[in-house]
Amino acid sequence: MTKSTERHAPVLFQEAIDLLRVRPGATVVDCTLGLAGHAAGIAKLLGAEGHLIGFDRDPEALALAKEKLDRVCQELGSQAPKVTLVCEAFSSAPRHLQPASVDGLLADFGVSSLQLDEAGRGFSFMADGPLDMRMDTRSGPTAAQVVNEASERELADLIYEYGEERRSRRIARAIVRGRPVTTTGQLARLVTSAARPMKQERINPATRTFQALRIHVNRELDEIRSLLEAAPGLLKSSARLAVISFHSLEDRIVKDSLREGARQGIWEIVTRKPVTAGEEELERNPRSRSAKLRAAERLANS
Repeated sequence: MTKSTERHAPVLFQEAIDLLRVRPGATVVDCTLGLAGHAAGIAKLLGAEGHLIGFDRDPEALALAKEKLDRVCQELGSQAPKVTLVCEAFSSAPRHLQPASVDGLLADFGVSSLQLDEAGRGFSFMADGPLDMRMDTRSGPTAAQVVNEASERELADLIYEYGEERRSRRIARAIVRGRPVTTTGQLARLVTSAARPMKQERINPATRTFQALRIHVNRELDEIRSLLEAAPGLLKSSARLAVISFHSLEDRIVKDSLREGARQGIWEIVTRKPVTAGEEELERNPRSRSAKLRAAERLANS
């Protein structure tokens, strides 16, 4: 078991489980399996007739999640549910699930501890490593390819759009002048040189640029839109969707999609305001600070 697995704390764990109304015999899908923090808790509630289905496009995370779920099922013995794991992005769910077959669907859009804590994955500037950022390391361009091949204008636009960074043009100019950029540390230094910390700024100046590149490399917002579009067709009547987002771009997409679905008679929104972490969880897991949980119930005859 890796240190990341040991330290992994699922965000808003009990709140998500409660909102999903997990019961014995249900079919529940964890679209973002990660290190199986939520999924392990769900498995314990499903019973022998239940079915847990997990998606993750990160092969390393999926392997660790399988180890954890295997241990949980071994402990449960005859009461262990059926477990199916799929090493693909959650946008592929409609290809693997029958229409109206799911009792609960969970998505946690946060980057896993494994990805953040392993320098070799290139997600964080806290430790120097190769500039990769791909959740699925088997395919697609790396962040290094993006920063070294995109034009200055393209870089500025994606940093502004996906990082909501007002200093995007200065940052893009510094990156282009500093090419080739191959490591997270090098990129962080270039960003910081162009975007000094502002007064009362609580985050590292490189945070928004790293977020923007990660979203771009993994097409994260397109993935979220695809899932939200497909979810009503996958869920049974009265089944629930629970979604945890971590920044305003994600949360805005979720909020707007659920509101439009409610207007069309597809969803009943269960959480009028997003559920956030309490003081105890914030102290135990600082990464939960920005988490927002929204839930909706699939209406019948829609």
